[in-house]
Amino acid sequence: MKVVLDTNVLISGIFFAGSPSKILDEWNKGTIEFVLSPEILREYTRVAGILSTIYPKIDINHIINHISSNSEMISTSPLSEQICDDPDDDMFLACALSSKCMIVISGDKHLLKQTGYQKVVVLTPKLFIEKYLIDPIK
Repeated sequence: MKVVLDTNVLISGIFFAGSPSKILDEWNKGTIEFVLSPEILREYTRVAGILSTIYPKIDINHIINHISSNSEMISTSPLSEQICDDPDDDMFLACALSSKCMIVISGDKHLLKQTGYQKVVVLTPKLFIEKYLIDPIK
């Protein structure tokens, strides 16, 4: 299953425990695949660089390189108009649409409001885990 990961989920998964880190664990196991664009990778790198000054013991460059090397990198087509309240969030929808993966995982309230846009589902990390990763038999 392919997903687009919002920056806040990736960064939370790297620096903190919880649902975002479980998603990164599942990605490392190969349960899910990440799809990203050059714009998303730049955003990941920018925000991670800021946090790496606060958490210098974490080798963030290694993590970002690992993610970029082990994710599907695609070129995106721009959206025809601004969709999200924060125009920077549109890149996640554009990536989902261009890759046809149709799932964005985000904790951003502005991006979450756009679930259903051209059939893209935007889910919180917790809801994504509940819907796609928890074995219902257990």
